[in-house]
Amino acid sequence: MLNKTQYTQFARATAAFALIVIVLGAYVRLTDAGLGCPDWPGCYGTLTVPRGEAAIDAANSAYPERPVESGKAWREMAHRYVAGILGLLVFALAFFAWKRRKEPGQPLGLPMALSVLIIFQAALGMWTVTLLLKPAVVTAHLLGGMTTLALLWWLALRSQGVRASAPLPGWLRPAAIGGLVILTMQIALGGWTSTNYAALACVDFPTCHGQWLPWMAADQAFQIWTGLGVDHEGGVLPNEARITIHGVHRLGALITFLYIGGLAAAILATTSGRGLRLAAVAMGAALSVQVGLGIANVLMSLPLAVATAHNGMAAVLAVTVVTVIQLTSKGPERVNHSKRQ
Repeated sequence: MLNKTQYTQFARATAAFALIVIVLGAYVRLTDAGLGCPDWPGCYGTLTVPRGEAAIDAANSAYPERPVESGKAWREMAHRYVAGILGLLVFALAFFAWKRRKEPGQPLGLPMALSVLIIFQAALGMWTVTLLLKPAVVTAHLLGGMTTLALLWWLALRSQGVRASAPLPGWLRPAAIGGLVILTMQIALGGWTSTNYAALACVDFPTCHGQWLPWMAADQAFQIWTGLGVDHEGGVLPNEARITIHGVHRLGALITFLYIGGLAAAILATTSGRGLRLAAVAMGAALSVQVGLGIANVLMSLPLAVATAHNGMAAVLAVTVVTVIQLTSKGPERVNHSKRQ
């Protein structure tokens, strides 16, 4: 059975693997490979991508509306394979948590909740395909992945026993939780922007088509349910609605930058705990990089590497905010299982 240190390391490794899954999922989405396999969990009726002329002909006959594109199919299946491995790792964490349930300080509810979440994530992955990239489903799938990563990292911190080392202002923990709420909303807006193909609806910055307040079409831009049988690959919204989505995402980015940036500055100005101050610096750095990547996406016409990094950095930023929240909880702070000199 794993001891406390081994369990913490396992949770950290699983969180790192979840970050890989998120980045790979972004890469799949950004290369338009989300429907690289038109069925689920297999690909054209097999557990791998059809190979050979006969297999490809058979697949094309079975799915004439979606002919085989091997590159897209392999990217989609690679994402499914690594997501499956992540699921096994999460279940293993829950198993070992159950085995260690009588050990002091061993979280149990959180690993069990993660097991339920990973099953729901698999269902969202299936619906992403069967509902033809419906934006509400794809955005929910993105949020589920980010939530999985955040909870895995929180599990690692709790298992390690990370806590605040000194008295903190009473407003700090609620403010940090508020930052996570705002960041979650902004990540959802980012997912909505990406899944509606609105990332390049505005091609200049800081204005949009030379205007500070371009024409808005909120009634179309944020219609959550669009019916069944609609293929959303490439987007279905008119340009005005995409401009609206893009503009709201920019506004959300400004609010997020001001709030989380202000939170990082306030922590550095009012606290002395080394761990919390380092987390605030990391949070501010991740925030700055994320904003820079977002601007670069517009000015450079959404290069794949930058767009993928933008998704990954959102996940890293979420991890830093979760770290700040954990470091504002009460109790002795212990980082890396070593005493501070």
